[in-house]
Amino acid sequence: MKSAVETLNPTRVKLTVEVPFDELKPSLDAAYKTIGSQINVPGFRAGKVPARIIDQRVGRGAVLQEAVNEALPHFYGQAVEDNKIRPLGQPDVNVTEVPAEPGQDLKFTIEVDVRPALVLPDYEGIPIEVDVLDGEAVGTDVESRMTALRQRFGTLTGVDRVAAKGDFVSIDLTASIGEEEIDTAKGISYEIGSGNMIDGLDDALVAMAAQESKIFTAPLSGGEHEGKDAEINVTVQSVKERVLPEVDDDFAQLASEFDTLEELRTDIQAQAERAKKMEQGVQARDKVLEHLLEKTEIPIPEALVEAEVTQHLEGESRLEDDEHRAEVAENTRTAMRSQFLLDAIAEKEQVSVGQPELIEYLVMSAQQYGMDPNDFAKAVDEGGQIPAMVAEVARRKALAAVLEKANIVDTAGTKIDLNELNIGSDALGYDEGHDHEGHDHEGHDHEGHDHEGHDHEGHEDAHAKAADFEANEQV
Repeated sequence: MKSAVETLNPTRVKLTVEVPFDELKPSLDAAYKTIGSQINVPGFRAGKVPARIIDQRVGRGAVLQEAVNEALPHFYGQAVEDNKIRPLGQPDVNVTEVPAEPGQDLKFTIEVDVRPALVLPDYEGIPIEVDVLDGEAVGTDVESRMTALRQRFGTLTGVDRVAAKGDFVSIDLTASIGEEEIDTAKGISYEIGSGNMIDGLDDALVAMAAQESKIFTAPLSGGEHEGKDAEINVTVQSVKERVLPEVDDDFAQLASEFDTLEELRTDIQAQAERAKKMEQGVQARDKVLEHLLEKTEIPIPEALVEAEVTQHLEGESRLEDDEHRAEVAENTRTAMRSQFLLDAIAEKEQVSVGQPELIEYLVMSAQQYGMDPNDFAKAVDEGGQIPAMVAEVARRKALAAVLEKANIVDTAGTKIDLNELNIGSDALGYDEGHDHEGHDHEGHDHEGHDHEGHDHEGHEDAHAKAADFEANEQV
């Protein structure tokens, strides 16, 4: 097989491929066998019909089309390997010559988007300034953490007064539209002010007493009547307030492994300081990535952007929302630029991903999705997304490698050493240039062979399904 590549633009190439008849013949033989098993010819057993009879019955053109469909993905993959390109998205294939007679070649061309080659800027010692560690903010955080801990160990006590924000009430709810009762629920425990139920419920409950009822109007947030206004009848059955424990040694022993309040406060102080240092790390990470994106020319295949945007909007049923389309398109471009950039850095730094690092990332991702790690890993594997996960870990490690080389100081001029945090690359991660409001960019794999698991690069064994070629074949 002979192939040549022509660069059409920085993100698109054209492959010209010529396949000798001898290399196509195994696929042609397989086509005869497949078609022969599907037709009934008197006097011949299924699968034993001679080729000349099949040509008479279905036409040689149909056999050639079957053979070419079966062979094209393989030859496409071979051309990709031979020319060392990295396709993105589905190829546009045009079969120009089909071997009507033995000895003739199969010829076809392919246009496909590719990952651009990048010229990386020098990233040794990038100057980065982050916010200074604010002692007052740390102190506020300490108090917030202590309050949250006390709330965990607080007790609910019934009160003989009207309800107030922060109280816990037991309520009955009924929703009606016109004369029709839509839904009802009894004995719901609810914290006033949490805002996690019906719009307007918190305002309605404030100042209500036990056994008191009130009616208000609010849009329904789920079910077949979602978005419609309904009359909500709420009845308070009881009112309780949360009584927090005293902050003393007894509380420290109840709520932690420490014996004294002083030890507990010291530990919470250390947690708060570490959290603020982590914020410095995240700020440095974002600024490093922003700097690299500004200094690097990264062309983007617009056809791939459009395909992802359309898929995203279809999932939201918002294809006609032009304003949202523009927002999603911009986020998609930013995410692609970040991925292409970090992939290039990972290659330059020769980043490798070990199994423990992949497992750690899978466990972390499973927690974000609220799934059991084993179930999540199985779903990822069955979906063919392991290479994408590997690529994501590699990107994180690549960004961490640049971060280690950066010259990071706070606004007071103090040098910041992120190594003091003793964290891995996963702890800081990166945001992929926004998340499309829940659209997981790395879940769309567009490259054929996925040499390194890049997220915009698909995972089909032979780079493309035969069906993808049928529309453009000229048999």
